[in-house]
Amino acid sequence: MAAALLIAQAINFGLVFNERQRATRAQIESPAIGRFVGFAQRVAALPAGQRGQLLANVSRRSRFSIDRESAVRADRNNARLADRLRESAEVNGLAIRDARAAASDEVPGRGPRPGDRAGRGGERGERGERGERGGHRWQTLMLSIQLADGNWFNGRLVVPRPDPWLGARLAGSTLLIYLLILAAMIWVAARLARPLRDLTAAADRFQGRGEAPRVTPSGPADLKRAILAFNAMSARVSAMFDEKDRMLGAIGHDMRTPLASLRIRVESMEPEAEREKIVATIEEMTAMLDDTLALARAGRASEARRPIDLNALADTVVEEFRELGHDVEMIAGERQTAPVQANLLRRAVRNLVENGVKHGGAVRVAVRAAGERAAIEISDNGPGIPEAELDTVQEPFVRLEASRNRETGGSGLGLALARAAAEAHGGALELSNGAEGGLIARILLPKTSVAG
Repeated sequence: MAAALLIAQAINFGLVFNERQRATRAQIESPAIGRFVGFAQRVAALPAGQRGQLLANVSRRSRFSIDRESAVRADRNNARLADRLRESAEVNGLAIRDARAAASDEVPGRGPRPGDRAGRGGERGERGERGERGGHRWQTLMLSIQLADGNWFNGRLVVPRPDPWLGARLAGSTLLIYLLILAAMIWVAARLARPLRDLTAAADRFQGRGEAPRVTPSGPADLKRAILAFNAMSARVSAMFDEKDRMLGAIGHDMRTPLASLRIRVESMEPEAEREKIVATIEEMTAMLDDTLALARAGRASEARRPIDLNALADTVVEEFRELGHDVEMIAGERQTAPVQANLLRRAVRNLVENGVKHGGAVRVAVRAAGERAAIEISDNGPGIPEAELDTVQEPFVRLEASRNRETGGSGLGLALARAAAEAHGGALELSNGAEGGLIARILLPKTSVAG
């Protein structure tokens, strides 16, 4: 828009400048040419013997003369002025053979200017001195026409010089208008862009977890209505999530009861081998149900965030597994603190450690600084994961047939829950294979609270 406006203003400047130049020249030159042609008519109408007396009476005022040659050399002839001179002679009915004209910067130091009345010598001298001081404002028109008898009627008239600052003033006014219009356009664009940026940021910020964002209505009426519609949609989304949580809570409650009842009945079944298989299946279903509910509610937990020592949180999980006899080690490091939902994050760390124990044997846990974020790093000695599958295994219910299968107790939700917990805190879950084998899982967390 700014470029289009600049081009339009440049075209307008060219047209106006050209027209103003023509008008200025006409205003300066037309009176002088008309006066010259009018006096030439008077001279042409007189007999040759009386012309000298007429010229003697006015020579002080206008410097006219009749000569055998033109006072304007052919190489100095200004075609435009000469054409105007011919047009004026034709309009006034003056028959001429030829016309020449030129403009000169040389201005006589003394003498009256066009329109001056004859006065005393002192007055004329004073005017001449002013002409010397302001000579840069004047120019001389040298006009010459060849009368019907072959003589040249020459005249030299002092006229104002065209304004040398016309282009600069016109360019300045054009630029000022351009800047004013551009400022108005920028103001309107900013008034539209700011609410649109807020709306876009709110839509990008919402990742399906936490409360749906709302935007303060601002800008023109149409944009305000769009923002109000977005806020209404956000409210409906939040209501749907709340309804989903209530439904999942009811499902979890209703499913746990029959599973507990089924386990009680199975305890008395024979033979023992079959009973143990059924009990393991029930425990697997219960664990899968817990993981599914935890994943569905990730990011919308009612638990408030508070600054937690991540080293202490990770060490608590490590101690739980050590008490169960697993080879899990906590590597000492600098203290890292972040605002988190402790229960949700503890469950995510527990899932990653459990995966490492099942598929890698020994597990090492460390908390490190990662730039502006803190990282909880869990590494194992297992076979790792193929590079092409590192992103896929983070999806719910995805298991690798070779290692993460049902026989090892995996439900395909551990990594998905860990990723959801990290994203609920404004962080991320990164998986990579170690240089010497094994899988390295990092939960990256911002050290400051992130909304959404």
